[in-house]
Formats: sequence, structure tokens, C-alpha cells
Amino acid sequence: MVSVDTLVKRAKVIAAIRRFFDSRGFIEVVTPVRIAAPAPEPFIDCPPVATGGFLRASPELQMKKLLASGMELIYQVGPCFRDGEKGSRHNPEFTMIEWYRKGVGYEVIKDDTAALLRGLIAEFAPEKEFSVREIAVRDAYLKFAGWDPWEEWDHDRFDFDMASKIEPAIKEIGGGVFLTDYPVEAAALSRTRGNVAERWEFYWEGMEIANCFGELCDQVEQARRFNEAKLKRIELGEADYPIDGEFLAAVGEIGTASGVALGIDRLLMILFGAKYISDVMVM
Repeated sequence: MVSVDTLVKRAKVIAAIRRFFDSRGFIEVVTPVRIAAPAPEPFIDCPPVATGGFLRASPELQMKKLLASGMELIYQVGPCFRDGEKGSRHNPEFTMIEWYRKGVGYEVIKDDTAALLRGLIAEFAPEKEFSVREIAVRDAYLKFAGWDPWEEWDHDRFDFDMASKIEPAIKEIGGGVFLTDYPVEAAALSRTRGNVAERWEFYWEGMEIANCFGELCDQVEQARRFNEAKLKRIELGEADYPIDGEFLAAVGEIGTASGVALGIDRLLMILFGAKYISDVMVM
């Protein structure tokens, strides 16, 4: 059972996160937790709701609709859900903050993330030293896994080596690490530059806590990727999610945007020195 002291500190951290974004002109939004059409990502499953629809894995599609409607700086703190995820760092229900900036590249979100975490460490874990470095995904695989995903793409091998070779190497490096610029096959909602997807993940003390995209805002390309992902889900025997037509109609109206999802429970594990996610949240 999580302690009362931890729950009080948890509330203070979340309040500090809100202050950070409010002070920078972001608007806090609330979007539905139960949705009709999740993004059809092959390896992320949303719990079905008995009365219809699914519990969201992320508020991403709904927040992008708000960008298309004219909002420019938005964030949301709230519950998200994923079927089949349970462990020391995973829980089927968890808390995430997701934020978006319209009209900017993903490097700006990188600056947001570093500033947010630097401030939280100073306030809640001043004994920790916050340092940041960047490693390109291609360089990481060549150095730590011995192969180039761009030359010989293999999704299963990519994921296996990420967990067994890349992430342990990042943990050895220590501090904060931005793992940047993924293969296009590993970023279904990301804008691309040639054969590179504008995506980064942030690791702190070896734990992945944030995932950012330079957002794909091309309606035709997004529809193609969604259909491709649907076919992959069917091939894997997973639930066949309906396509969110309202989202596809809106995405081409955004223009340019970047956004990130950051797991608050994992962040709290690091701030509080907790070994298990159950130590920082009510289960």
C-alpha cells in the first residue's frame, strides 16, 4: 500500500507540473477517457468497455482535434489504460501528461522536457544531478547491437535489442538521455525527413519516461499508415479498431505541430527513489 506521505508528495509534483505549463501559456484541456476509435497501433491494446468503445491508451487523437480547431498550446494530465501491461514499471492504469505545441518542431518539445525535469529535480530531488545527452537511434544500434535497422529492418529484432541491449547501455550512461530519430517503421504517427522519423524518447536513469513526435499532419499519409497498422493488428490476431474518421478529417488542418507523452508514475518513481510503480500510486 502506498504511503500517505508519498501521496501528498505525488500531489505536490503534479501541482508543480501544472504550474510549469500554466506559466508558459499552455491551456489545460480534458478529453474523453472512453473513446470509440483508438489509434490502431499494432502493439498497444486498449481495454474494451462493456457498454461500447475503449479506454484510451493516450489522449493523442482527441488533443490533435483541438489543435485542428485552433488551439495552439495545450496539455492534459489524466488516466490512461493499456491491456496486458503489468510489472514493476507497468500498470494497466497509469497517469500521463501529454502536451502539444502548434507550429514548432520536436526540438522545442525537447527543451520543454529538459526544463520541466530540471525544475522538478531541483524542487523534489535536489540530491540528484540532472545531466542530458543525445544519442541517435542509428548510432545506438550500430554501437550496442551491432547492426543497422535502416539497412535490414526487422521489427522483432529491433524491439528485442532495444530491451536487451540499447536500454541497458543507456542505463550505464546514466542521467538523462534523448534517444533520437527513429526508423520510419517505428513511428506510425510521426513526421518523416527522408528515411528518418522525427521521434525521440527520453530516458532518465535508464527508465523510459517520455515519447515525442514531430507530428504527422498529412491526411492521406496518416490514412495509409492507419490502414497498414489495422492490417498488422489483424495479422497478429488483435482487436480490429475502427478508424477515427473525424481525426483523419482534422489532421490535415493542423499544419505543423509537435507533442509528447510523459509517464507521471515513472517520473515519480525516479524522483522518490521507488523500485516499483505500486510504490507511487494507489492500485
